[in-house]
Amino acid sequence: MTTGFFFDERCFWHAGGNYAFTMPVGGLVQPFAAGGLPEDPETKRRLKNLLDVTGLMRELHTSSAAPASDDDLARVHPVDFLKTFRATAEAGGGEIGLRAPFGPDGYDQAALSAGLVIEALTSVLGGTCRNAYALSRPPGHHCMPDWQNGFCLLANIAIAVEAARAKGLAKRFAVLDWDVHHGNGTEAVFYSDPDVLTVSLHQDRNYPLDTGDFADRGDGAGLGANLNIPLPPGTGHKGYLAAMERLALPAIRAFEPDVLIIACGFDAAAFDPLSRMMASAETFRAMTAQVMALAEDVCDGRLMMAHEGGYSEVYVPFCGHAVLQEMSGSAITAEDPFAATIDIRQPSARFDAFVDGLIGEMVEAAKIG
Repeated sequence: MTTGFFFDERCFWHAGGNYAFTMPVGGLVQPFAAGGLPEDPETKRRLKNLLDVTGLMRELHTSSAAPASDDDLARVHPVDFLKTFRATAEAGGGEIGLRAPFGPDGYDQAALSAGLVIEALTSVLGGTCRNAYALSRPPGHHCMPDWQNGFCLLANIAIAVEAARAKGLAKRFAVLDWDVHHGNGTEAVFYSDPDVLTVSLHQDRNYPLDTGDFADRGDGAGLGANLNIPLPPGTGHKGYLAAMERLALPAIRAFEPDVLIIACGFDAAAFDPLSRMMASAETFRAMTAQVMALAEDVCDGRLMMAHEGGYSEVYVPFCGHAVLQEMSGSAITAEDPFAATIDIRQPSARFDAFVDGLIGEMVEAAKIG
């Protein structure tokens, strides 16, 4: 079996509204010449282009997918919310949440993005692919059941999980979110669900500003099935791998899921405009190796990734290529032209020790390991 890669050009055509970076235009906020949000199509398209140019794409099982159906969406999102979203799009577009504008095709593009994630997960659970990656856009991990947020129009991963459950493909799911921003939407959907473990590794107090606390562990029957790992700005390669090794991976191992899903954002990378972390393409490759080894141990290698954030047009492609090279076991490389610079800028040993101490406090408090 090969690694699946699910994408569709139509998802690259999603466009936001009248924003300058993350602020609505108006008052003293001057429009950009081109307009729009940092969540633009080029980071994703350039990742696909790099895979084409190196030849790695030819080693992947590539496909599009059908849009998520009305039934698929309604398992996560209230019908009234979906009706409002569709009607607003058909009226020319707009915004019904926070920093999540869309155009006249926004509903259809979001349903297609969710459909890519459904198909990627189905391909893994059905045995068509050894593992899979969905180049989904618009992203989904900030979208609440009834409120769009942070560039996210539909809760892509949650929709795919519920679709898989409805088909009887799996019972227990682990979602590890290493996007630099807290996966608040995915957390909200499953906060009381004991059969879905949600783990978010994120820069503390980046976005949203008021979610992502370590103390938030789930509710009711889902108590203990949510783990937030907030890391300080400046955390680099060693800190990320330590947080994975000491917190995220043991929690997933203890949960014993049927499949491991990664909310794969590349905005913890050193050159991202929306974060202050120091991860590199090698960090993402190494984390991919970690989750692949864990998946082999706990769920017969069943691993799926859904693309989330990452806003450096020049650097996201190298991060994504490293992940897909590792997932596929390919010998085809894309040499990171920024590796030496990022290596030099890694945190000091003193700061790494500080981060390690914070992780140790979380390990002790969470009773992990």
